[in-house]
Parts: sequence; C-alpha cells; structure tokens
Amino acid sequence: LLLSACATPPRDPVTACAALTAPIDAAAIGLPTRGASVASATLTAASPAGAIASPPFTPLPPELIVPALPEHCRVIGAIAPVDPQAPPIRFQVNLPSDWNGRSLQYGGGGFNGVLITGLNMPPAARPDKPHPLVRGYVTYGTDSGHQNAPNVPLQAFALNDEALVNFSHAAYKKVRDVAVELMKRRYGKAPEKLYFFGSSEGGREGLTMAQRYPNDFDGIFSRVPVINWVGLQAAGTRMGIALTQGWISPQKVRLVHDAVLAACDDRDGLKDGIVSDHEGCKRIFDVSRLRCPAASNPMCLTEAEIRSVQTLHSSVNFSFELANGVRSYPGFGTGGEAWAGTGPVGGWVSWQTGTAPPTVPATNASSRAWLYGSGAIQYFLARDPNYDPRQYTPDSFRERAQVISGLMDSTNPDLSAFAGRGGRLVVAEQMADYAQSPYAGIQYYQSVVDKMSQSAVDRFMRLYITPGADHVGTGAPSAVDMLEVVSDWVEKGRMPGDLVQSAHQPAPPFAATASRPMCRYPMFPRYRSGDANTAASFECSMP
Repeated sequence: LLLSACATPPRDPVTACAALTAPIDAAAIGLPTRGASVASATLTAASPAGAIASPPFTPLPPELIVPALPEHCRVIGAIAPVDPQAPPIRFQVNLPSDWNGRSLQYGGGGFNGVLITGLNMPPAARPDKPHPLVRGYVTYGTDSGHQNAPNVPLQAFALNDEALVNFSHAAYKKVRDVAVELMKRRYGKAPEKLYFFGSSEGGREGLTMAQRYPNDFDGIFSRVPVINWVGLQAAGTRMGIALTQGWISPQKVRLVHDAVLAACDDRDGLKDGIVSDHEGCKRIFDVSRLRCPAASNPMCLTEAEIRSVQTLHSSVNFSFELANGVRSYPGFGTGGEAWAGTGPVGGWVSWQTGTAPPTVPATNASSRAWLYGSGAIQYFLARDPNYDPRQYTPDSFRERAQVISGLMDSTNPDLSAFAGRGGRLVVAEQMADYAQSPYAGIQYYQSVVDKMSQSAVDRFMRLYITPGADHVGTGAPSAVDMLEVVSDWVEKGRMPGDLVQSAHQPAPPFAATASRPMCRYPMFPRYRSGDANTAASFECSMP
C-alpha cells in the first residue's frame, strides 16, 4: 500500500526507512512520467571522514573529500519515462535520522550519465565543516535520465528526445518532486526550505531551476555554470579546428603561462603566480610578442599557434539569435594556463589543447573541449554520429542550434518570479577556468542587471570572482561554506558581502593552510601588506 503523506511515519529509523520502498505515483511528480520505483531503502550507519592519498591538487577539491556522515536512510530508485525507448531517471535520496526540515539537491557534471549520490561535499565546501547530512539536510541527486556505458559516446543519449529534455531541465524537477514525496513519507511533512547546489553542468542546472521552476527552490548556488551551453560547444569545436593547424604542445602552453605571469602577476601588488587583475591583464597581454622570428622553436610560437591562442581569447559570434537574444560566446581570460599539468583537471592541456592534436573521433589525448564540443555537434545538432565536426561553423544547423539553445541555455535574464517569492541566488566564477569562459557568467549577471536594475538584483543575487582558481577550484584558495552563506540569506535575511575563501590540508582534520578574499564582482583581491597566505593582507579592489 502507498504510505499516505498525511500518515504518521514510524519513529524507529529501521522501520521508517523500510517503509520507503513503496512506489511513487506519477501524480506526485510535476512533469509527465510513468511514476517512480524504489529499488532499495537502506538504513546506513554513521561513518568517519577519510583521508585522500597523494592528490595531485592544490588546494584539494571538495569533490574528493570523504566526509563524515551520520546515520541516514539511503534510498535508490528510478523514474520511468513516458517513452519506453528513453532511459529511466535514476536518483538517490539520503534522509538523515535527525532532520532539520531542509533539503539540498546536488547538480551533476559534464554530460551527466553518472548517479550523483549526494554523499560527497557540495561545490566549494570547506572540508573542515560538516557535511549537509550531518547538519540535518536531506541530500539527493540524479544521473539526469541516462546512463553512461563503455564504448558509447557521452552524447549519444541526445538522439532520444525525452532523454534530451530530461538532461536539459526536466530530470532535476522530477527528482526534486520525488525527493519531496519521500520526505513527506519519512517525516510526515514537506521540507520547509529547499536548496540546489551545482558546479559546471550542475551550475547550469541550478540557474535553469531558478529560470524554469522559480517556485521549487529557496536558495541556489551556481558555481562555474555552463550558462551559454550551445555557445560553449561551438567554442570548443572551433578551438579544436584551429588546433588541427596550430596545435600548442604542453611545453608551449608553459611558455604562454610564463609570459602571462611576466606581464600581469604583480598587477595586484604581489608576485605569487596568480593573476588577480584579470581585466587589466586582458588589456595588456599580447600573445603576438611570442612570435617566432624565423623557424619554429620551443621558445616561441608559430603564426598558426598564435592564431590558436587568439581563437581561444576571442568570442564566437553567431549570425542569428540563440535563446534570449544571445548572439555570441565570450573568449577566455588569462592566468592559470599551465595549472595542474600533471593532474586530471585544470589548465589548457586538460581543457583546450590536449596532449596531442585533435582527431576524429576524439581520443584520450584530445582536449575535453574537443571531446565535449565535437560530440555535442554530432549528437545534439547534426544528430549524425558520422558527421565530421571539423566542417562545423556557427551557421551550421542554424534551426537545430536554436532548438537546442532553447532547451539547454540558462541565459534567461528575467528572474523576477524567483526573486518575487524570496529566492536567493549566488553565482561564482573562477578566472583561471578553461572548461567554460568565466566571462559567460559575468555577461549573464550583467544581463540580469540590465533587465531588472542593480538595486533589484542586489536584493536577491550575488556574483563572486575567484582569480587563479581553475574549473574545480585548484590553483588558489577557493573553499567557502556556501551552504551557511545561502541559508543565512534565505532564512535569516543576512545579505552576504565579500567573503573569505580557504585552502586545506588533504586529510582530517583538514586544517586551513591559506585564505583569500572572495570578492563581489567586479572587485578583485589586491595585496596590501602582511602574510600573503592570510585574507586580511588583501582588500577587495575595483579594477
């Protein structure tokens, strides 16, 4: 029998958890489905924090922390699609025995296809702070409605229309509704406050929730969001095409990195390997000064290599409008080009240039921008696995690009409905990010200001900038207890100002090793005097 949401749930956690295995009717889900089933509901004992062995990261991304967890009911299930040919939407919901009446939905990453468990630390979290479950939050996530498989391209699911819509926005709404139903069954009431935290693709999902489903969440944190999704895939494909003629080796990536630091490192008052004055650096750095006088050599760039760098730094322009009137994707910034050259993330080598020139199909030596972008062109736009992405231009598949932009791009500047019901939104960009251009987030913020006015935006939205940090937050202090920041704004009316970010040791108790200001846009941290590892030695300064 279905457990009524009005029934009093069992007090015993074992019995209460076991009672969550009943199916969930489609009527409880706000978008069309064939209902949801629960594969397992397991009461899981508390567990301690774990150490990370020799991580190639500085500082340590929160996604790699093994946090301490409390006793909780771990529910795993699936939402049945309307189209029998579409994959199910898998979900995991973690319900603590000691609930604070709140929930936190986690966003995904990349093209998803992997179940987000809600058991890792949320984006940008301080590892020395308690996991949301320990604080009493229900946590949950999804695979967005498709499952990755060996030897199957990451983007192949997009050939199914329902799977594509689920990935674009519907899966996160559907799983949110399932989680609310499970909370009603477990605790006898709906959550008082609902939060959504996501990074990268998950950041896009968070913005999408504010734009499409403004009544579903009270607070959203969107870190390094892939906002202009179609533009980003076009940029990655364009860069790959440029690299077929002017590939930049890891050695020459280091050359560009060093030249950027020589020109810009001390513009913030401190030579520390971090370009904080990112706007000033964009104005003065000129890659053409690295041009080879004659034959190519490791200490200079050929004409083709210079064109590749200029391609990365320039915008992709469309001759037609994407969703919400957008007609371009911004170029990337400067600083951090050679970050994490030996690690799995960060810098040009990982995201833009790869360890070898681009090929069709993409290989493990290809950059992620080419792997993601070329696959998106094939499966989302051309809908042809055999299409050669080297033939792509922004005018290719114009009508299809507009359709996908309408589904995927979280660029709607009208957040009046979200703001009007008391929603709070924090967006964070990291200026050494080469997975997506941080200027896309800056442009979006400015579009919201243009639409709603600065005074209106200040009442519900913040944009923060972190110089020197890459896509996952390595390269500079980037950890901050954003759950406390957002929930205090939502529930206590504490409007956040400039914050403090920290870096931490990679093992419990995760002691802080450095800190820096997290400045509200358009300000950046400028060094004044004192210990360079202490936030108090800096001030947030206008460009």
